Amino acid sequence: MKITDLTVTQFEQRGIRALTFGPHNAATTGTSTLGLVTISTDAGLEGHAFLGSITKSSELDALSLVQTLKPILVGRDPLDREALHQVICKRFRSTTWRCIGAVDVALWDLAGKIAGLPIYRMIGGYRTAVPAYASSPGHNEIAEYVEEALETKARGYHAYKIHPPRTGWQGDIAVCAAVRKAVGNDYRLMLDSTWMYTYTEAVRVGRAIEEMGFYWFEDPLAEEDIYNSAKLRQKLDIPILATEFSPGGFHAYAPWITAHATDYLRGDVAVKGGITACVKTAHLAEAFRMTFEIHHGGNSLNNVANLHIMCGIPNSEFFEVILPDDVQKYGLVDDLVVDQKGMVRVPDEPGLGVEIDFERIGATATAILR
Repeated sequence: MKITDLTVTQFEQRGIRALTFGPHNAATTGTSTLGLVTISTDAGLEGHAFLGSITKSSELDALSLVQTLKPILVGRDPLDREALHQVICKRFRSTTWRCIGAVDVALWDLAGKIAGLPIYRMIGGYRTAVPAYASSPGHNEIAEYVEEALETKARGYHAYKIHPPRTGWQGDIAVCAAVRKAVGNDYRLMLDSTWMYTYTEAVRVGRAIEEMGFYWFEDPLAEEDIYNSAKLRQKLDIPILATEFSPGGFHAYAPWITAHATDYLRGDVAVKGGITACVKTAHLAEAFRMTFEIHHGGNSLNNVANLHIMCGIPNSEFFEVILPDDVQKYGLVDDLVVDQKGMVRVPDEPGLGVEIDFERIGATATAILR
């Protein structure tokens, strides 16, 4: 079997509500362009992936994917995923990790269809469902966080993560204290400050939230700051979760482990180079008896890929659902759902195992890159 073609169909997700997820992301604007990546074979089978998110339009990524990665793939055996992954990762200087990840996801989807197996069984088949936690957008008022946390708890989510208003570290502590008081001492809470603090501020916030019993302290410092992350980890008792956007792909995790700079590893198929890279990261973490907590994938099909990884490995605890959940879902006939017990069940059909809404994508398509 050979790969005969790769295309990216650009399509629009419309009607996105105005939201903010922090200064590292553009605010949502009402419309974002996503990309449907399709890898075709001479056997008539296709593998798919989505490119882009509501805050990261796919246009520039899609162009570099077709120009830089397509020539590597056409004519190759799609089951040579590792060989192809090694080659495309060396092209990161000319494209993005999001493009590398999309190609890898599409190859895994294709491999599952060839084998007649869902991806999570090809990875390892550890479980069929995982607990979900809700992850807040940025709000302006403390009362908004309190209301959302109470709704999250009532809906059965296993935890609630706060993205604070970023008005200063003292205000972040105030939000955390109000939410803890509202949900009680037994409900899991996390804080994701999205790289906003100095070392001194991170110490102060970390000490405050560990007294409140928070479950982890995520990305308190700049994404490349291994030195101060190691210092912070020595200073605090609350677990530190870093490496979500630490520069580089799979090999860039090693310095964080050897420097004792994080308690968890972090990533997803979009930011670290696909399913292949994430499975390797999970096994690396397992060797050090660490968990690999998987970040939201930015679009519906990436989240399905993330869920397959989690169900194929033993050392990942929570599936992230960014609120408002409906805004993050687009392009599938039936998207992932969180049940009344706060669990998300992995699709059991071959490959990614979900039905893409080709009709809707076709109706909003703006271009096909070949």
